[in-house]
Amino acid sequence: MLCSSFRSATASVGLGRRAASTIAQKYSKAVYSAALSKSPQTLTKVQLELNAISNTIKEVPDLKAFVSNPTLSAKDRSAGLAVVYAHAESTGLKKEPVSDITKNLFGVLSENGRLGETQGVIEGFNELVAKYKGELEVVVTSATPLPKDLSSRLETILKQSQTAQQAKSLKITNKVNPSVLGGIVVDFGDKSIDLSVSSRVNKLNNVLQRMFYLFLLVWWLISCTESV
Repeated sequence: MLCSSFRSATASVGLGRRAASTIAQKYSKAVYSAALSKSPQTLTKVQLELNAISNTIKEVPDLKAFVSNPTLSAKDRSAGLAVVYAHAESTGLKKEPVSDITKNLFGVLSENGRLGETQGVIEGFNELVAKYKGELEVVVTSATPLPKDLSSRLETILKQSQTAQQAKSLKITNKVNPSVLGGIVVDFGDKSIDLSVSSRVNKLNNVLQRMFYLFLLVWWLISCTESV
């Protein structure tokens, strides 16, 4: 039953970077609906399992390579998933086995060659759960981890926003991405505030590029005038 719901949710999806996001969302909605239809407690259990798997994949290079390799045989994928489940089960306090809902999700991802969508699926699932619980998740991306004092001041400011006041709770996650160079990028709800150095550098590069083309145009006009 659960496997069929995953398959029907992902039946006709295209390829490519933009389509990958759509694929992940469809799997996220399928596993979210399957878990919530059981009970809120099941939803919480599945979320804990998926987050444990997400952390495991990030921390274990071999598992990260495993989910990123679409050329593995069915036997290798099955063996790899068993290792993923074992890691996830070992992180819990009660050492409970991974639920059938989570196993069905990864079984279908594996069968469809979509294990590479794992992180996107889990992120989408967490967003759906946060919305269900009335939580507002704020993702702050910075070049290096934010100091605690800066993180606290940022949290105070965000709590004063209208969007945060409408939510039951506020959850702030700090993601590190060296490509932002400096400053921060804040994503919450459907809003994004880009205060990164990379953004300012890109704007400066665009200005310099336009000035360069203007210089070429002026140089060409002068050359044409002199030739006449």
